[in-house]
Amino acid sequence: MSTPPDRAAMLRDHSMSKQLKFLRSTVLAIALATPVFAAEEPTAETVVATVNGQDITLGQMIILRAALPEQYNQFPADVLFTGILDQLIQQSLVAEARQNNVPLRVEMSLKNERLQLLAAEALADLLADAVTEEKLQAAYDARFVDGKGPVEFNASHILVDSQEKATEVLETLKAGADFAETAKTESTGPSGPSGGELGWFGTGQMVQPFEDAVAALEVGALSEPVATQFGWHIIKLNDKRFSDAPPLDQVRQELTQELQEKIVDDHVTALTENAAIDKAGADAVDPSMINNIDLLQE
Repeated sequence: MSTPPDRAAMLRDHSMSKQLKFLRSTVLAIALATPVFAAEEPTAETVVATVNGQDITLGQMIILRAALPEQYNQFPADVLFTGILDQLIQQSLVAEARQNNVPLRVEMSLKNERLQLLAAEALADLLADAVTEEKLQAAYDARFVDGKGPVEFNASHILVDSQEKATEVLETLKAGADFAETAKTESTGPSGPSGGELGWFGTGQMVQPFEDAVAALEVGALSEPVATQFGWHIIKLNDKRFSDAPPLDQVRQELTQELQEKIVDDHVTALTENAAIDKAGADAVDPSMINNIDLLQE
């Protein structure tokens, strides 16, 4: 009696399955036993695509990726990789028409960009280890002598809408009128109902003309009318004090930036003093020509 066809097929399938399983096991064993030769590590010069003979490198992709806005951080690396590569390919295709006919404005832009990038690299080298902990501490000690921070002021003011009104109010105060009561009746500012009191404030918290006037006053003195974008002020300095010095770590970044700026300024000054700079050509050019963009048109 012959084996039913369906059973025969099942037996063949079972046999084939065993063979495939054996084959997979054999391949796996060979793979595990065979030394793996790692692919060469990519570099910035690694060519990722070629467009009509023009290479696109991994370095170009990295530069373009670094320039993307922060919101692109939400995309997976493979999505960004594909998108950036496609963009560079498309730009290469479009730019190909101008490869042998570069506009003058593009050449000038590339020169400027090259200078900016190289100067930035040189300054990065200069500043790499320039700001030491000792220099930071010295800068901190120089700014906060005896543990004292910046001066803080306690002042009151009366705000009015014209210089004439401010002069009138000042004469009233000089004649003996109470400052707080006058502020309540004459000031148009939000501090008027509280007698014009502004409380304690430090440098940078008030608009510049107001701050300069306060800093010039002696405690208890009145200012002349001071104009700001808010109107005209009569200011009385109630008191002043030194604030407590902040911890070094709190002002570390600010002090570091100041030290770096001085290092750069000194470096540029030294380079300028020792360089052979000839600006004779500039003397022959009308300064207004700097606005003539038509000179870059071909």
